[in-house]
Amino acid sequence: METSKIKYLAEQIKKNINQVIVGKEQVMDYLLIALITSSHVLLEDVPGTGKTLLAKAMAKSLDATFKRIQFTPDLLPSDLTGINFFNQKQSAFEFRPGPIFSHILLADEINRATPRTQSSLLECMEERQVSIDGETRVLDKPFIVIATQNPIENQGTFPLPEAQLDRFLLKVQMGYPTAEENIEILQRFKQNNPLEAIHSVVGIDELIDAQQSYSQVQVKQPIYTYITEILEKTRTHADIALGVSPRGGQALLKAVQVYAILQGRDYVTPDDVKAMVKPVLSHRIVAKSTARFKETTVHTYLDQILREVTVPAEEQWMKG
Repeated sequence: METSKIKYLAEQIKKNINQVIVGKEQVMDYLLIALITSSHVLLEDVPGTGKTLLAKAMAKSLDATFKRIQFTPDLLPSDLTGINFFNQKQSAFEFRPGPIFSHILLADEINRATPRTQSSLLECMEERQVSIDGETRVLDKPFIVIATQNPIENQGTFPLPEAQLDRFLLKVQMGYPTAEENIEILQRFKQNNPLEAIHSVVGIDELIDAQQSYSQVQVKQPIYTYITEILEKTRTHADIALGVSPRGGQALLKAVQVYAILQGRDYVTPDDVKAMVKPVLSHRIVAKSTARFKETTVHTYLDQILREVTVPAEEQWMKG
């Protein structure tokens, strides 16, 4: 599939979501990047900002199976993956699949589940398969997890450790709407829920084709060097305890390739890298001392790193 076709498919999905979601253009682009790279995304913000609605609107825009599961402290791994139960009529064990067997899984309030259940989900995210009673079952393609969590409420929650956060391509904050957007939200949802009126605009085969084709976006050697220098700076920064791993670097490269497509190009520029550094790398960095849990502090460090790393000259990365 050509990059222009991938851009067209992304625009169709975004146009469909815009019938439901007001504003949040950048957040939609981030979800499209996760979708096309067949990766997972963590939506984080206070309740009521539209995280679940956005995930549902994206799922309905695709001709794909969609499941939602509300994470709670008593949720078991088998509630996600499924179980083998004994069918008395047939005198045999039968597999009852869990919600993990879907194309798009909405894991609502993932930080409310215990670490054991979180780990079960994250293993499926990484391996894209489930092992139950010694039998391995491969998940259908595509398989994408959109997880949500509330960063404010700590009581009764189990924060995801850094090693598990690394499984998400992007960590995105929704943010509050502007005054004008809030008025439009009130008017749009006054009588009916527009989510019920939208239909799929992209088929599974088209999506899989796009997922297999985005990597053709051209990346010149100076861009590889630029990304590597950014990664190295996160590992040697005086105020950062844990820098970005090689897997984080691979995630950044995938994200910037699709970001370039969304900008209408089939080659990557340094500006593409700059645009994706925070959503891809911020949750993969651990700051020292009391600043560890402050997202704004990590963003400040990344801004500093971007200022310090030399940007490749235009003639070095231009297509041709």
